[in-house]
Amino acid sequence: MDIRQLTPRYYVAPQISPDQMAALKEAGITRILCNRPDEEVPPALSAAAIQAAAEAAGLSFCVQPLTHATMTEEVIARNHDIGCAQDGVTLAYCASGTRSCIAWALAQAGQQSADDILAAARAGGYDLENMRPYLEQHAP
Repeated sequence: MDIRQLTPRYYVAPQISPDQMAALKEAGITRILCNRPDEEVPPALSAAAIQAAAEAAGLSFCVQPLTHATMTEEVIARNHDIGCAQDGVTLAYCASGTRSCIAWALAQAGQQSADDILAAARAGGYDLENMRPYLEQHAP
């Protein structure tokens, strides 16, 4: 299991599977946020399959599929609202965790400095340095 901490309450990960839900709950995760479109995965890893396993393990589940084309301000705001802005600890996942990390970073623009956002991403294993101009333009 490869979960990567961005904040004390927000983690990202590559694709997860139904059999990992008990371990995720034991690790302190309370909510699963699926950022991966079903078109990218086999039925055994669909949002419905992950949701059923998550809920059976006592975890809440949300879905907000992300693609390069769908990362609009509205979608990023919704992703933030159902993931970061909730009580508990969220694990957002996609194919590699990169889209989930980028969505988190975009939602933090204007709330944190570019350096802080990039450092958190880097600590999680994601190099988002190419986003620096955008993050600096929207810095608080």
